[in-house]
Amino acid sequence: MAIPAAAAAAYRAAAQIATPPANNAIVPANVEGGSFSDFLSGAIKDSINTMHKGEHAASLQVQGKANLVDVVQSVNAAELTLDTVVAIRDKVVTAYQSIMNMPI
Repeated sequence: MAIPAAAAAAYRAAAQIATPPANNAIVPANVEGGSFSDFLSGAIKDSINTMHKGEHAASLQVQGKANLVDVVQSVNAAELTLDTVVAIRDKVVTAYQSIMNMPI
């Protein structure tokens, strides 16, 4: 009967898909290599860089020197980055307001 063998093979394949590879291991927070401020400043620099790429791609399109697909991808990435930054800002403001409303 081939059904149990096929089921076992399917189970093994599903287990391999669900198991992350060893090279993508999650790094603990207390490992040397940077602080939260380093991470935050790097994320801000990446956000600014993405926004600049979107603006540059749009200006190249206006000049007729850029591919439309590349421009759309760059502008979409910039828009997603802006939405993410605004959402993070809103969460930080909400957390600050929550802390300020705590009784002493």
